[in-house]
Amino acid sequence: MANSNRYKMSLERLEELKKELVYMETVREKEVSEQIKEARSFGDLSENSEYDEAKTEQGKLYSRIAEYKDLIEHAEIVDNVDHNLPRDAVTLGSFVVVKDLDDGAEDRYEIVGSQEANPREGRISDDSPVGKALIGHRAEEELVVAVPSGEIRLQILSVENT
Repeated sequence: MANSNRYKMSLERLEELKKELVYMETVREKEVSEQIKEARSFGDLSENSEYDEAKTEQGKLYSRIAEYKDLIEHAEIVDNVDHNLPRDAVTLGSFVVVKDLDDGAEDRYEIVGSQEANPREGRISDDSPVGKALIGHRAEEELVVAVPSGEIRLQILSVENT
């Protein structure tokens, strides 16, 4: 069954994936191959933990290679501007400062595609509950966002589109 998913990402992220794929298919694959070859030289494969570990590593590597190929094949390059939204509205690529109206905490987020999300770095996916809720809204607007732990009330303090 073909994968019909599209993975939103920047051109920079796509280039990173391509470089990593080349590294995995050339350098890393040869390293793992050498580990297997060396482990085979130790004799009986049925009780050879080095061989088992090398084969496991090879399986993980092939799995990652397949995953990267899928990501690259189904990449959807996005620019940081949704031309259907007003210039001051939250869109993919926006930097947004929000205030939690319940506890007063302020957070700054960059809205990115799912392949670039890293919440610890303030990069949230446009597919996440908060990211999805922010899209299309402007500074000073308040919204209620359904999250796994319930609902949060947010006020958008500022929107910066590059």
